[in-house]
Amino acid sequence: MKLSSLVVRDPKVNHYNPPHQVPLVAASSFVFGSIEQGMDIFDGKEAGHVYGRFGNPTIDAAAEKIAALEGFGMDKPCYGLFCSSGMAAIATVLLSLCEGGGTVLTQGDLYGGTSSLLDDLSSRGIRRITTDLRNTEKIEDCLADCADICVVYVETPSNPLLRCTDLEYLSDLAHHYGALVVVDNTFATPIIQQPLRLGADVVVHSTTKYLNGHGTGVAGAIVCHDEALMQRFLPTYRLFGGSGNPWDAWMVLNGLKTLAIRMERHCENAQQVASYLCNHSKVAAVHYPGLAGHTDCGTIRKQMSMHGGMLSFEVAGGLDAAMAFMNRLKFCTLTPTLGDVDTLVLHPATMSHRGIPREQRMTYGIKDELVRVSVGIEAVCDILGDLEQAIG
Repeated sequence: MKLSSLVVRDPKVNHYNPPHQVPLVAASSFVFGSIEQGMDIFDGKEAGHVYGRFGNPTIDAAAEKIAALEGFGMDKPCYGLFCSSGMAAIATVLLSLCEGGGTVLTQGDLYGGTSSLLDDLSSRGIRRITTDLRNTEKIEDCLADCADICVVYVETPSNPLLRCTDLEYLSDLAHHYGALVVVDNTFATPIIQQPLRLGADVVVHSTTKYLNGHGTGVAGAIVCHDEALMQRFLPTYRLFGGSGNPWDAWMVLNGLKTLAIRMERHCENAQQVASYLCNHSKVAAVHYPGLAGHTDCGTIRKQMSMHGGMLSFEVAGGLDAAMAFMNRLKFCTLTPTLGDVDTLVLHPATMSHRGIPREQRMTYGIKDELVRVSVGIEAVCDILGDLEQAIG
């Protein structure tokens, strides 16, 4: 072998005993021992990897870990896909389940990106019906009147008003009418709520948020407990470029190690922040699942083990007062994301829901003066001190 060839070729990697942590495998493709083995792996007759877009040891490990968390305690296996973003996960599921058209029944109080996606899909033959998914009569009326509903899509707690939907009841009703239930579990995480155990068919995550927890990457996940259903997602996942990458998968795997203890602290701090805001003269309303007066307290007790780290509140004085509050923040961070270890504040009307027409947004209760807070794990006195000086 020539020296110029030697510098190109990789050395032999010795596998003596396994590493303590899941390794970051950065390879874009994988080697076959023979053409016959390659054919068998392509056909699924032999386990193995082909190309990074189809899977990778690090990506697979992250998907399997998230699936195990969502399916914890169930008597059936769960299957996962690791995606390039939360939106990629949502789009993959909706495009796969509504193939050839169909209708999605959902709520108005919904992440702005998801709402915009549904609006875009409507131009591609996938219709959207919006109703209050906590209202049993309205749900059944929609399902009975529209036989074309193939998916009921729900966020609980919702973004940004923290409304909570009874997943067990919703799943039973949807299944009666032949529809599948897809749940965005980003806010709660599987530490607080496990939708598959409550009857849901599919769970989606923006792993960018709590599952990673440190703001170091963008990714998403899909989990379900039906292998045949998971097979329906694979063509869209692979062909539309929805697959994740090894670096983000590795970062999520590391973040997941502290998820349980992080969520405990997020919840403890959020409860104190919500209680403080409830007693503030310049706060018109507070939305948090841990408050005694929450309209969905029965559902919350039934399906959530804790109340989460997310809350929103309305600053008395309207849009100008809300924007002035945001600009006075010093300790908390003004940024359009959530779920990091530090406290993050967002103004839905000008940020996450900026693309939603104001009239539509106001109809769903997402007011100009609404502020969303992802309460971090810092010393709560520092969070409260900043909120106090910013509210004025």
